[in-house]
Amino acid sequence: MPNSATPTHCPYCALQCGMNLTPLQGGGVAVVERPDFPVNKGALCGKGRTAPAVLDSGVRLTSPLVRSGGTLVPATWDEALDRVAEGLARTRTEHGPDACGVFGGGGLTNEKAYSLGKFARIVLGTSQIDYNGRFCMSSAAAAGIKAFGLDRGLPFPLEDIPRTGCVILVGSNLAETMPPSLRFFNELRENGGTLVVVDPRRTKTAEQADLHLAPRPGTDLALALGLLHLVVAEGRVDEEYVQERTAGWEDARAAAMAHWPEYVERITGVSVPELREAVRLFCEPEHAMVLTARGPEQQSKGTDTVGAWINLCLATGRAGRPLSGYGCLTGQGNGQGGREHGQKADQLPGYRKLDDPAARRHVAEVWGVDPDSLPGPGRSAYELLDALGSDIKSLLLMGSNPVVSAPRAAHIEERIKSLDFLAVCDVVLSETAALADVVLPVTQWAEETGTTTNLEGRVLLRRRAIGPPEGVRSDLEVMHELAARLGDGKGTAPEKGFPTDPEEVFEELRRASAGGPADYSGITYRRLAEEDGVFWPCPAVSATGEEAKSAAGHPGTPRLFLDRFATPDGRARFVPVSHRAAAEEPDDEYPVLLTTGRVVAQYQSGAQTRRVAELNAAAPGPFVELHPRLAARLGAAEGDPVAVVSRRGRAVAPARITTGIRPDTVFMPFHWPGEGRANTLTNPALDPTSRMPEFKACAVRVEAVKS
Repeated sequence: MPNSATPTHCPYCALQCGMNLTPLQGGGVAVVERPDFPVNKGALCGKGRTAPAVLDSGVRLTSPLVRSGGTLVPATWDEALDRVAEGLARTRTEHGPDACGVFGGGGLTNEKAYSLGKFARIVLGTSQIDYNGRFCMSSAAAAGIKAFGLDRGLPFPLEDIPRTGCVILVGSNLAETMPPSLRFFNELRENGGTLVVVDPRRTKTAEQADLHLAPRPGTDLALALGLLHLVVAEGRVDEEYVQERTAGWEDARAAAMAHWPEYVERITGVSVPELREAVRLFCEPEHAMVLTARGPEQQSKGTDTVGAWINLCLATGRAGRPLSGYGCLTGQGNGQGGREHGQKADQLPGYRKLDDPAARRHVAEVWGVDPDSLPGPGRSAYELLDALGSDIKSLLLMGSNPVVSAPRAAHIEERIKSLDFLAVCDVVLSETAALADVVLPVTQWAEETGTTTNLEGRVLLRRRAIGPPEGVRSDLEVMHELAARLGDGKGTAPEKGFPTDPEEVFEELRRASAGGPADYSGITYRRLAEEDGVFWPCPAVSATGEEAKSAAGHPGTPRLFLDRFATPDGRARFVPVSHRAAAEEPDDEYPVLLTTGRVVAQYQSGAQTRRVAELNAAAPGPFVELHPRLAARLGAAEGDPVAVVSRRGRAVAPARITTGIRPDTVFMPFHWPGEGRANTLTNPALDPTSRMPEFKACAVRVEAVKS
């Protein structure tokens, strides 16, 4: 590699693939393979290869914008920051601190996420902060905490996957959402292992499977319970493991036995022979894993659904053993770190709980404030967005585009429009930013240094490779300047508590996380620069309380739970769960189920990828995937516009006809705004524990659109 190459990581999904950036004559950077990074070994998807396109000043924002006469016009930074401070201060004075909302993003670095949570709680004094990661893996997080006492997406590195005997992959189309990760599963099969894919569609990932189970959307819980029933009935329970390492088995067993195979077949549409084959493939090898993604998680019973898959792992002795276990394939680039350090409504840095007095005391001491001054838990993401314009009058939003990504999106768009004041920090003028009173252009991945935490729990260092355009500042600078203008409402100016240097912020994050479940205190920028990332927890002191003797300190924890689980007694917990219907089942008026997801060439709300010509050529717009029998009933041919209608609205997109989807189901990708916005249709029914909306199943009807 040329000496000028900067090693860094992709700005998109939670793989955080390694890449090198080299400068180009005339400005800009080019992506070059970085084969030394173990997650992707140089491989990149189209999004990663084209990521520098969004750095172009003709694509992204380069000047603050303020609303004047109904339109957004360029402004100076001082004018824009003054407007933001005035808007938030006015709301705080007139309506109280909880009338100020803060909404973050799973793409923000750990430093930004940490600072945003701190800013909300000690500058604005508001409890009303959450982030779009709530829409990603919150159900898996809640289930993991219930079962294991700790949530980390994968409790083992990706490199363990090829060495296990079987993987059940539930609700993930990683061939399109995380293409470089597919090599681990290909290697699994090359090594004699098997892959079982659970998905209502025959995706590119399902085509790679040894067994594809296609359940009706919203029935993954029944499917997992049916498999556990068969494990018991066939005598495949690891009784010694259950006795020594778990608690609560009898109640979970009783719940599973109420879900006999024929009953589960009627609910899911998965045949009894397929159920038995899945159990055989999973139980016969010495090692096996279950990995879930958004399919089972984005449901109004997502926590219970993931819990049922965890129960399957526990009953068969698969969790907390080498080359085995349960894991969640986190979606967003820093979805893991974003939920660890204070963006969530109920959390403080280090994955501490906001309602824990000891946690409040520890973090308050680091922040130099009275623990009693910290607000309590606030609303979850959808509930926060739903309260805009009523209880919440002003909103500061960073790195999210809820006009496209939120469920019941037309309603959320109206709530955003009803705000007294909206400020958005973003790289591009997203659909949400276009509604703002002030838009602040901020730096992006290649223009700044910071850390992210990938789906394995591996903390990584993204390095600055290029300077930002003139007129662009970092989110850390924005929070510093706003803290200086706003104070804390009590006559003090806490801007010194909001450094603009990311390493200085990380040093404070280390102290704030020390002793917490997600302990980063033993991780430094120097270590991250010298190693391939460090897995948390990584305390600064040893288990005996002595300072680590080696130069590197604590080695980090690539594999969790091998000795004990993170519960008070070290045992994993079975959680008894039972199948229940989706919040909205088909009926005579809405007889079909809609499920949503992604395509390989676009990412999340598409705010950035829709600005890249190569990606748009590959995926130019939305579509409705439907079975030939449904298309025949509608009289629709390939490419004909069809309307999908739910109780919340109507979306129109071209038909894509395929036998790879169930006849009772249609699929839409959710990357686009406007007429084809899939989230116009989706149901905001919330999981009672995780507060995850039910993106993956809602009742719709499909209509031909007359020309």
